[in-house]
Formats: sequence, structure tokens, C-alpha cells
Amino acid sequence: MKRRYSLLLLFTLTASLSQAEATLPKQALKTNGQLIYQEQKTAEIFKEMFQQGDFYGRLRSNNFYFGYDHDDSGHESNLVSSVGASFVFRSASLNNFDFTLGLYGSQAFFSADDFKNNISFAKAAKDTFSRYKYITNGSKSLFAFGQANISYSYSKTNFRAGRQLVETFYTKSNDTKMIPNSFDGLVVSSKDIKKTKLTLAYLAKQKLRDHESAHSVLMYDDSNSANHSQWTGNDDSAMHKGLSYTNLKAAGKKTDAPLIILDAQNNSVKNLKINFSSYVVPSLLSQVMGELNYKIALKSFSITHSVRYIEQFDNGAGDVGGASITTDTTGYKDPNSLNSGMIAARIVTKIDDYKLNLGYTQVLDKADLVTPWRGFPTAGYTRSMGMYNWRANVKSYRIELVKGANAKGIYTKPFLQTSVLYMDGDTNKKETDSMFYYAGIVQNIPSMQELQYRVRLGWRDFIGDSSQVSDYLDARFELNYLF
Repeated sequence: MKRRYSLLLLFTLTASLSQAEATLPKQALKTNGQLIYQEQKTAEIFKEMFQQGDFYGRLRSNNFYFGYDHDDSGHESNLVSSVGASFVFRSASLNNFDFTLGLYGSQAFFSADDFKNNISFAKAAKDTFSRYKYITNGSKSLFAFGQANISYSYSKTNFRAGRQLVETFYTKSNDTKMIPNSFDGLVVSSKDIKKTKLTLAYLAKQKLRDHESAHSVLMYDDSNSANHSQWTGNDDSAMHKGLSYTNLKAAGKKTDAPLIILDAQNNSVKNLKINFSSYVVPSLLSQVMGELNYKIALKSFSITHSVRYIEQFDNGAGDVGGASITTDTTGYKDPNSLNSGMIAARIVTKIDDYKLNLGYTQVLDKADLVTPWRGFPTAGYTRSMGMYNWRANVKSYRIELVKGANAKGIYTKPFLQTSVLYMDGDTNKKETDSMFYYAGIVQNIPSMQELQYRVRLGWRDFIGDSSQVSDYLDARFELNYLF
């Protein structure tokens, strides 16, 4: 009953706020969770860095229902509601120096009966609370500094040090729950080269969305499993569980190796966009990604052809954790090698306000791709809500239709997105074929553009032995009020 009253209250609040007078928002929220801020002010003296700085507030409500067609010892349907807030202060710029501080909080609401067997059954809602805090002291609240950094700009180059949001191909803030995914380190971004954007990052630590403290970028912490240490290290859903504290120590590898990123985009050739990205975790693993996007602009529509290739290099991680991110190497040709790759292709047709995306990806029949930093290898091609389709020898096909996309982050007209994804898994690796149907809507209330709602629905239908694999519904309702 409390949940029903809470949802009723949220809908009532939405209706009342929508009657307020429209004002120009000082920040906007894109569909991928990235915030767009207004232009930064300039200070003449030190105290004006604070006086001319801006506070950016955000109130959120997230509601998740994850329902299986049949519950059993390995599957539990659950409903989780949550409320949260964030307060970000961006100083004015003084002599090209500025700083940012961001405090985030979340409070989850759910019944213990929903997770009577295991709190690890929390799926999409797990990022609204800390599983470690809940299992150790029953707390459903979460507070963290998601940003705390200082930066200096020279010409078109910016140096930023500290805890920050890092948006590259391999790393994303992925701020779609309550607290963003952030990193501790140094990031240099530059547009000094004509028609080129470069980003170089040295990231010593990562702080996932459901964590209060930073941790290693590529270590699953099994150092004290009896005390649930696995939920204090990198426990991302895409984390390689074999790259654990125990295994790294036994192999003589560092447990706190950094993540080094090089990211580049170039538009020097007319109608051609070139993307390149790479990462290195020293003595463990590295990847390179290259992508070409060629746009053919016609009178009333455009067609963009894209190809992407990823090569993964095993620099010692395979012997530590094996070829599978789940550690089950059944069916892998070389169970101790993480050398692998992925090919992808898509055709995107844009007509007026509509965009049709036909995408295909294939991971080579070698090893799983390792990218547990919320940047998804199949993004833009076959990535759909919650789908980790970068396991070895998985082929994915997707058709997506989008209406109302824009780069401003204000959707007074609804942003609509629908897609159908087919994943062809490798049965030798215990993968089951499946269909995933998705529909989503995002809209800013026209009379109060600071208020945005989102509804996302996904249904996964496994093809094969339904007695062993349970189909499920992933339903999400979100409210964001920016001030």
C-alpha cells in the first residue's frame, strides 16, 4: 500500500508541476543520461569563483519492476522504488582554473520478501542502493561524492584532475539511476587540432554507481567473501569475475592497475566521421576500436553507413582469469586466452524527425570482450536496455526506430524509441538464443521544461528450452526535476 500511495503522490506532483510557468532551464538532460550545463561564467578575483559559480540541483524518482514468467531458486520477481537528489557546484573560471563538486544521494524502498533468497537477484534497481551496505547493516541509503575535481584550460585544451565523469567510448558516466559512474584520475581533452577531438585519460580508480568508495578499475574483490567483499570492488555486471584479488595475487599481478584511455574523433573528410579509441590496463589487457561513419545526404533524407572493428589483446589477463567473464570456459577454443575481437555494421536512415537503424554485431569465436566501465562495445549497433551481447561467438541483429532525437536534451515533443533485437548465442558455451523487444518514451513537460519523465519497457523471450530459462519483463519509470 505504501508503494501505491508513493506512486500516486509522484503522479500528483507531476500534474501540479506541469501547470507551472515555463522557464529556460539552466541544465538539460539527454536521453543517454548526460547533463548539458549552461555556459560557464568568468571570475576576476578569487572570491568570485564562488560568487559567480552555479549550483545545479536534481531531484529524481526511479521505479523498477523486474518480473519473470516463473520464479524459482535462481529467479525472483521484484519491485524497487527509490528517490534521490544531487547537488553539483561548478565554480566560475579564474585565470582558466575552475573546480567542480558533486554530492549525490539515493534512498531505495523494497520489501525484504522480494529478495528472500539473495539480494544479488536485484537487477536494474541494484544501482539505487549498495548491496554491501544492505547485506551488512540493512541500509537502503547511498551517499557519495560523484565529482570532486579541479581543471585548467589553455587554448582549446583542458586538464582535469580528481574525481570526474569521463565520457569516452570505453568509459561513461551512465547516469541513468541515482549516482553516476565516475573515475579518479587525470583527463586531458583537446580540440586544438582542426576538426579533431582528442581525449587522454589516466584513471587510477573507479567508483561504480552503487558504491560510496572508489575501487580498482579491473579487480573483482574476493579477498573477504565471507564479509561480501565482492560488492566493494568492481562488481559491474560486465566485470570479468576471474580477474579477482585472489587470482591476481597468485599470478603476481597488481590489484590496482590503472586504466589508460586514448579517444579520438575526426571530421576532416567531408561526410566522413572517423572514431578511434583504445584502452590499456598494464600487464593485463588492452583493446583498440576503429569506426568509420559515411553519410550520404540527399534532398529529403540521409543515409549513414558505419562499420566498427574491435581488437582485444591479452597481455596476461587470460592466464589469470580465463577466456570467459563468467569464469565458465566450457566451449571456448582456448580457455586461457582473452585475445578476441568484434565486427559491427549498421545503416542509419534519417527522414525528417525519424531515424531507422539496422545494426549487426559479431564477437569473434575466441573470448569475451572485457569493458566493465559502462561503455558498451555494441552501443549504437545492437545495444538495447540491459543486453550484454559481447560474449564470445554471439551474433546480434537489431532494428531500431527513433522519433524526436535532438542534441539539446530538452524534449518538449516526446522522444520515442522502439527496437527488436535478436541474439544468436553459442549453445556450446551455454548461451541461449533470445528476442528482446524494447519501447521507451522521454518527454519534458512543455509548460515546465525542468521536469522530465521517462518510461522504458523491455521484454526478453528466450528461444529454446523454456523450462530452464525464464523470460522476463524489465519495466522502469523515472522522473527528473532539474533546478
